[in-house]
Amino acid sequence: MAPVLEKQLPGAAGLGDNNKEDEEGQTLWQVVLSFNGFLSAQSAMGLSEPRRLCFVTAGEDGSGKTTLMAKLQGAEHNKKGRGLEYLYLNVHDEDRDDLTRCNVWILDGDLYHKGLLKFAVTPQSLPDCLAVLVADMSRPWTIMESMQKWASVLRDHVDKLKVPPEDMRELEQRMVKAFQEYAEPEDATPASPRRAPTSGEDEAVVLPLGDNTLTHNLGIPVLIVCTKCDAISVLEKEHDFRDEHFDFIQSCIRRFSLQYGAGLIYTSVKEEKNLDLLYKYIVHKLYDFQFVTPALVVEKDAVFIPSGWDNEKKIGILHENLTTVRPDNPFEDFITKPPVRKLVHDKEINAEDEQVFLMKQQESPGRTMSSSPRPAGRAGQPSVTSSPMASVKKPDPNMKAGAANEGVLANFFNSLLSKKTGSPGSPGSGAVGAGVQGSAKKTGQKPGLTDVQAELDRMTRKQDSVVSANNVSPTENEA
Repeated sequence: MAPVLEKQLPGAAGLGDNNKEDEEGQTLWQVVLSFNGFLSAQSAMGLSEPRRLCFVTAGEDGSGKTTLMAKLQGAEHNKKGRGLEYLYLNVHDEDRDDLTRCNVWILDGDLYHKGLLKFAVTPQSLPDCLAVLVADMSRPWTIMESMQKWASVLRDHVDKLKVPPEDMRELEQRMVKAFQEYAEPEDATPASPRRAPTSGEDEAVVLPLGDNTLTHNLGIPVLIVCTKCDAISVLEKEHDFRDEHFDFIQSCIRRFSLQYGAGLIYTSVKEEKNLDLLYKYIVHKLYDFQFVTPALVVEKDAVFIPSGWDNEKKIGILHENLTTVRPDNPFEDFITKPPVRKLVHDKEINAEDEQVFLMKQQESPGRTMSSSPRPAGRAGQPSVTSSPMASVKKPDPNMKAGAANEGVLANFFNSLLSKKTGSPGSPGSGAVGAGVQGSAKKTGQKPGLTDVQAELDRMTRKQDSVVSANNVSPTENEA
């Protein structure tokens, strides 16, 4: 953060030279305090108009307050500081053709750092302050608790400033007057940005404040900014939020705003919604520039309520749409945090290595090729429990390749013929040749199968002769 201060605040880093301290030896808060002293000295010498202060507190961490202020500044700010951050807004006064800077102090979301407010809001700077409370619309169940917490922090700090009672009463009366004298802005924009009083402004009728209006008067303007309003559509789709929920949320925020006389605006940095309106309203409240935008209450994600416009009767219009909740019901009872949806992952099944699987199949006892299931036979038909390949004899390794192939073929065909003779309607379990001849004679066909049988017998005799020749011992061949 120190490099940011040196870059944005020229002269602040060199203030330590008066104390003959090395610039690198200064602590962060020495730079901040020196800069505050520089501003006071600058004002005392009449060098320029004292810089106005836009003080931001809100939020919880992640509410988007730093991103929002950086967007108003026109910079892409993705870094989040700690403690007390500093930014500024460029303000162009067209009436005087002058350019000034509006200071922006951003307090950390941790209550531990609330004591740093004394470096930003002092008794001298209080009359020129605007307090901004930031609420996160993507987490609407935290809005009321967050605003109450940070408004209490700000109120406690203002009480500890020890501002003289007469000065504090004057600031409070200024807030009451500004609230009561609010008037709808005119459509026509004057040539000068400065607000010029109308002819009958001093004679205007001032209405009394409501019972719940400005009950917590801080003596400074307060603005409530709801960030991330683009999340409203997400809440509707994923968490079943309805228009009734958003009407109830808006009602609670507006009643809270009345207590501090605060304005209310919904924004979205992602969709760049109401950012220009927010900038103009801040400049209007701090520099009294002309402001011509009326209240906006039609779109639920782009609400704008200027300070002084609202009252209990206007808020009551929202209550007409509430059917399942009463306006005075506790906020946390109706706007609840959705349950966390746990992702259920399917149990992962790892495929066994194919080589391991095959080894297990080979090692398993009783597993043979013939053990594969076969369909049950018909009634009256003998069941065959083994496949034809089960009766095929393995060839002798000492046999030649040609003889081995013929032996395998002979055994294969013999097994087929054996199976055929055992089928229903066959002459029985007699010789294969007789069964074949009997079948041929019966059907009147030529005994073609006898030729096949003869060839098979020849192949079998040849196989036996080759085997006997290969089994002769070497001594017998030599003899």
